[in-house]
Amino acid sequence: MLEVIGAGLPRTGTTSMKAALERLGFGPCYHMFEVMTHPDHVDRWHSVTAGEVRDREGWDRVFAGGYRSAQDWPASHYWRELAEVYPDAKVVLTVRDPRSWYPSINMLLSGPGAAAATMNGQPFEELPEPVRAMLTGMGRMGPVLEAIGRSYFGPGWSFGQGVPDEEYAVEAFERHVAAVKADVPAKRLLVFDVREGWEPLCGFLGVEAPAEPFPHLNDADSMRQTFERMMSGEPITFPQPR
Repeated sequence: MLEVIGAGLPRTGTTSMKAALERLGFGPCYHMFEVMTHPDHVDRWHSVTAGEVRDREGWDRVFAGGYRSAQDWPASHYWRELAEVYPDAKVVLTVRDPRSWYPSINMLLSGPGAAAATMNGQPFEELPEPVRAMLTGMGRMGPVLEAIGRSYFGPGWSFGQGVPDEEYAVEAFERHVAAVKADVPAKRLLVFDVREGWEPLCGFLGVEAPAEPFPHLNDADSMRQTFERMMSGEPITFPQPR
């Protein structure tokens, strides 16, 4: 059952938040990394975008596996539905300066990026089996991501073309933040910049702050590390702060 619902857009510190929530005992935390490393999860999200998931039972199936929190797309796009079916869960809206967010989200949505760089043009059939499974799964995830992206960037948007322009993207970011603030009661919502560290997050969740530094993970670097481990045949684990 979800206890913490992430409502922030990708590239707002969601990878750091996954690490932080799992350190605080709210793990495992659902994140796009879960879809990448568990290609069978793609079918769960096809059911969501098809409108087949409408109640608590359906969402429990989506998050089957003991997930206690969620961050990043695809889960964070459905913050409103999740807040309704998990009424006791708290909502964390991660934010950052939208002007600095724009180039990061534009890079993320412009193409294969880290995967292409790591694979260095190697033919698909020569890739390790986990990598082939991940690529196939992410390809099947395309319609889900397009359905999500079009709600922010317009009906003509498609995955791989980046974000229309900076002003359009910033307006979409600000509309999203305003919608979450308007719909989630203040006592249930934390608007959080990961640069603030443990104190506001732990105070909101009612847990003690760890003695170690707050985990700061770069989303793009973490994705690259994951691809590199998959390519080398190492066990796939979520990147840790260095």
